Amino acid sequence: MSGYYIIQLTMENGRVHLIIKGFVQGVFFRASTRETAVRLNLTGWVRNLPDGSVEAVFEGPVGKLEQAVQWCRQGPRGASVINVDEKWQDYTGEFKDFSVRYNY
Repeated sequence: MSGYYIIQLTMENGRVHLIIKGFVQGVFFRASTRETAVRLNLTGWVRNLPDGSVEAVFEGPVGKLEQAVQWCRQGPRGASVINVDEKWQDYTGEFKDFSVRYNY
């Protein structure tokens, strides 16, 4: 061996489904979540639920997903997040961008 090593760095892709509970509607949570996802180059969607919580699905590199989850635990100014239910899933690649959904 010549002493040189080739290191291949791969970013494993994944998917995370979140239900964010607390005071999370009426505080620009969806719009701020979309901005965060776009900044992190993630795909998926976010929407309000009838019970006052917010639901989001993110896809992309696992490290970036972890950053998005961490952001959702705080949310935008004015939000008060009580709990984030987090379900990690396999990457599907079904999304082209990150959108705000207005239906349930």
